[in-house]
Amino acid sequence: MIGIRPETTSDIAAIRQVHAEAFGRSGEADLVDALRAAGALRVALVAVEGGRVVGHIAFSPVVIQDDTSTHNALGLAPLAVLPGCQRRGIGSRLARAGLAACGKTPYGLVFVLGAPPFYGRFGFKSAKPLGITWEHGGPPDAFMVQALQTGALRGIRGAVAYRPEFDGL
Repeated sequence: MIGIRPETTSDIAAIRQVHAEAFGRSGEADLVDALRAAGALRVALVAVEGGRVVGHIAFSPVVIQDDTSTHNALGLAPLAVLPGCQRRGIGSRLARAGLAACGKTPYGLVFVLGAPPFYGRFGFKSAKPLGITWEHGGPPDAFMVQALQTGALRGIRGAVAYRPEFDGL
């Protein structure tokens, strides 16, 4: 049985392990630690099985800037599941629960840079046709957005900037 709940301080070491094993490096684990230290995790959930943390998802603030205005939103990153627990729907459960939790925040939009077949299942769509780009470019179909509130995309255009903690990835 998989349970999804907010992360706690007692989960920090296990969360580091999940990200390090899932990505095969420490970059994403370091990112989560830096976001947490900066007080920038707006939603952070763990998947727990048998008392063990097997997955984690994090959402932090991003800024959309155009020529005349700035808008606040959330960025989903990273999402990780222990390799031995992948392909069992845990990542999907984390994504759904995370988006539901984000829907209870004042933010109206969530952005993600990821695989369209996976994130498209949760309502994400390419941001580029909407006039929204990622500040670093990248594959246009992989940078996606989801509106959490009706009309949240109205009048939003520009480049999305993630927090400086992401610069180390």
